[in-house]
Amino acid sequence: MADDFCVGAGGQPLAPARAGCGGQKDGKPVRCCRHPLGETDDLNVLTVPPEPGATRRRLPALRAGLSPRRRLAGALTALTVLPLLTLGLAQLRGILNMPSQMLLYLLAVVVVALLGGLVPALAAAVAAAALLAYYFIPPDNFAVANLNEVVTLVAFVLVAGAVSSVVGMAAHRAREAETLATANAESREELRVLAEEQAALRRVATLVARGVPAAEVFAAVTHEVGSVLGAVDALIVRLDPDGAATLAARTGAYADAMPVGSRWNLDPPLALAVALSTGHPARLDDTSQASGAYGDAVRRLGMRSAVATPIIVEGHLWGAIGVGTRHERLPADTEQRMAGSTELVGTAIANAEGRAQLEESRDELRRLAQEQAALRRVATLVARGLPPAEVFAAVADEASSVLGADGTVIVRRDPDGATTLVASVGAHRAELPVGSRWKPEPPVAVAVALRTGRPARCDDYSQAPGDYADAVRRMGFRSSVAAPIVVEGRLWGGIAIGTRHGCFPADTEQRMAGFTELIGTAIANAEGRAQLEENRDELRQLAQEQAALRRVATLVARGVPPAEVLAAVAQEVSSVLGADGANIVRLDPDGAVTVLTRVGDHQGELPVRSRWRPEPPVAVAVVLRTGRSARCDDYSQASCAFADAVRQIGLRSAVAAPIVVEGHLWGAIAIGGVLERLPADTEQRMAGFTELVGTAIANADSRDQLTASRARIVAAADDARRRIERDLHDGTQQRLVSLGLELRLAQSTEPADRTALQTQIGRVADELNVVIEELREITRGIHPAILSEGGLGPALRTLARRAAIPVELDIRTDTRAAPPIEVAAYYVVSEALTNTTKHARASYAHVIVEQRDAMLCLSIRDDGIGGADPAGGSGLIGLRDRVHALGGAIEVSSPTGEGTAIVVELPLQPG
Repeated sequence: MADDFCVGAGGQPLAPARAGCGGQKDGKPVRCCRHPLGETDDLNVLTVPPEPGATRRRLPALRAGLSPRRRLAGALTALTVLPLLTLGLAQLRGILNMPSQMLLYLLAVVVVALLGGLVPALAAAVAAAALLAYYFIPPDNFAVANLNEVVTLVAFVLVAGAVSSVVGMAAHRAREAETLATANAESREELRVLAEEQAALRRVATLVARGVPAAEVFAAVTHEVGSVLGAVDALIVRLDPDGAATLAARTGAYADAMPVGSRWNLDPPLALAVALSTGHPARLDDTSQASGAYGDAVRRLGMRSAVATPIIVEGHLWGAIGVGTRHERLPADTEQRMAGSTELVGTAIANAEGRAQLEESRDELRRLAQEQAALRRVATLVARGLPPAEVFAAVADEASSVLGADGTVIVRRDPDGATTLVASVGAHRAELPVGSRWKPEPPVAVAVALRTGRPARCDDYSQAPGDYADAVRRMGFRSSVAAPIVVEGRLWGGIAIGTRHGCFPADTEQRMAGFTELIGTAIANAEGRAQLEENRDELRQLAQEQAALRRVATLVARGVPPAEVLAAVAQEVSSVLGADGANIVRLDPDGAVTVLTRVGDHQGELPVRSRWRPEPPVAVAVVLRTGRSARCDDYSQASCAFADAVRQIGLRSAVAAPIVVEGHLWGAIAIGGVLERLPADTEQRMAGFTELVGTAIANADSRDQLTASRARIVAAADDARRRIERDLHDGTQQRLVSLGLELRLAQSTEPADRTALQTQIGRVADELNVVIEELREITRGIHPAILSEGGLGPALRTLARRAAIPVELDIRTDTRAAPPIEVAAYYVVSEALTNTTKHARASYAHVIVEQRDAMLCLSIRDDGIGGADPAGGSGLIGLRDRVHALGGAIEVSSPTGEGTAIVVELPLQPG
């Protein structure tokens, strides 16, 4: 679509226009607006009427001046009048004086100016001056020296030129005034016609806006178009799908010749035919060449000229509007002036079609609302979990009401191919009672739906065979529609509706889909509830089993002794699996088994710690031989002491599962039932418990091995410290002491005059004493001798006295612990005080030693800066490892700015 343009005076385009645009013409703003019909693709027009066309046509000619023909006429007039005037004046030469003659020549020049304008008049003035000088001024008197004659002639020429100019301008003004008057008259006529046209368009637009029927709009448009365009006949035709045209409206004489509603086949060169075939305005100014019945009718009406423009409705060619006249050719701008009318007709048609579609949509929405309300009511019943029979009856009733059926049935397909009626609504229900069984055959709709799994209909039951069809005929049904009911992907049955009054609409099958889905949902819900009831016991069992496993897993995670875990497992297994007894046995190296725990009655038959050699088919024996779960449901044929004990207990069925620890068969767990056979999934359900037992045993073994390994490492380290301390004390330290004594002896034996040597020996002896003290400190750090001799109390007191900061020592027990425990306690306090001195910036430390039950408890606190990271240094990590290796516990608390507290618990005797 071409761009919009702003236009100025005279209809000249200024610049491409945009929304809200404005342009300028001669420095003045020009405001633009959209077409009043609101079409976005129309050209923008001025908000004030443009200059009339008549004025625009005449002003250029007026500005161009006189035509060459007028100038030629003036020149010929001068050539004719001046000679004739000269001949006449020659005869009257004695009568008229020179001024009179000049006046007559001046009048001739004025006449030339009136006819030919200024240029011919000036030429005539010069010619008149020459004639005066030649014929009327005596030659013997005319001389250059006679200035009076020269001045006279020049004055004559100037006066004649001025008069000619004034006369020419006056004539030009007169012609211009006449032209403007004519143009204004024509412009007023054009404005009147435009006003009438706009008024007609407004009247038609009002009808369109009021939403009157299209027929009234068509009649109004033809009347207004014929009146405004001065046509004697106006009509509107609609293009039919077969190419013919139907007369929708007409104004003019001889209405019977072209009645409204008549159909015509239009052929070129008829204007209507061309407009309908090309989609563009067309005209025909000679109807004698028109062919066909319509052309004959046009000629009978006496039409000489016709114009037609297409009617476009929402981008599609709908028809055309045509006008005709009998007296003269229609004006050239008729097509353009008809455009507004065709747009209004198109709008009216689009509005009428839209209203019709709206009414149809309202009916569909009303029907859909009723259908949705019915579906909601049924869905509510389904959601409430009502029995399927009540849901079936409600669905049948709602389907009959919503779909306009005289009867509705719901059938269930049985395994033998027959159907059972589960719901029936409508008259003559006795013909198809609820609970009756039928075998419908095609073409009965429900039979086809059940065979194909798709909706089906039957509009003629006259030829349908079978008892079901006979019952349908007795009920008077002429048409029926059936849809399958699918439950979780399988065909369950069908729903069928019937009517006695014609056929159901084409969309009935689709509308039934919502009801069949709800029926399927109701059936699935009912079946699901039944399955849920069945599964609830299983879920309850599973929940109990998971809770029992969690309880056992908690014991395993807490690291309780295996004996407690085994007792808990036996109790949980017996409770969860509904057994009358449970026991856990350990496989011994000699192939026998030892009962480690027993739950249930008659514990005297299989006492704890008793040893047995079970033989197959006893379940425990099979497990120990195969390494897989096993069961024994008949102990009557088992021959061994273990089987005899089982029979005495009264067990009828037993299941055993292996306990595997780190890939090796460790033992088994067995449960038994007195009254009935244990369920088939018992072996699988026992697997979780056997895994936990295996994990508990493996963890206990690992912890025991780890604890023993750590204790051995600590003991070895302490022994190494003692050896190092003893070697340093008995060897190196003693030798250094002897060396010091020898130096002192050498110093005393030197002569008194050798003071320098004595001084040097004394200095060496002093340094040696310092080395001895440092070695003693190292020895005490490795393993203080006082710890072995006096115990932990004296050793800690010595440590406190030697500390770099004040230490408050509170020893609340005199009980001696095992040597490894005392060594560990000493090193904990020593390392804590060393860290406090080096890093804590503390002013004092407080150490408490006390005994709680069988535990030695230490508490070391300071008032330092805190912020100690237990994992950040090797000292605290080493203390933690030593304490844990001895079966103790250590806790470090060191908030920033609040000091550090170390609490240690050690067993008095290592495990």
